[in-house]
Amino acid sequence: MEEQHEDHGHSVAAWTAVGIILLGSAIASVAVLLPNIVLGIVGAVVIIAGAIAGKVMSMAGYGSTGHHAQAGAVVDAPDELGAETLGKS
Repeated sequence: MEEQHEDHGHSVAAWTAVGIILLGSAIASVAVLLPNIVLGIVGAVVIIAGAIAGKVMSMAGYGSTGHHAQAGAVVDAPDELGAETLGKS
């Protein structure tokens, strides 16, 4: 019996997006401490750029190759023969 492991987004694209978004969040946080609207806008732009970079990298093949949750049978539902499928997707 083959074990199936979920990937949870552990990919270069996901980590790049998270890193850029964290940088943007840090910039925006500094903008709150030093009331500076320009720095806040820069932080927001960096956050959006991080999300876009992650999506572009994922489309370029650096994302996870896991299956989608809606593909296949419903989790924990018996198959046609009545066999238990607990934990399978």
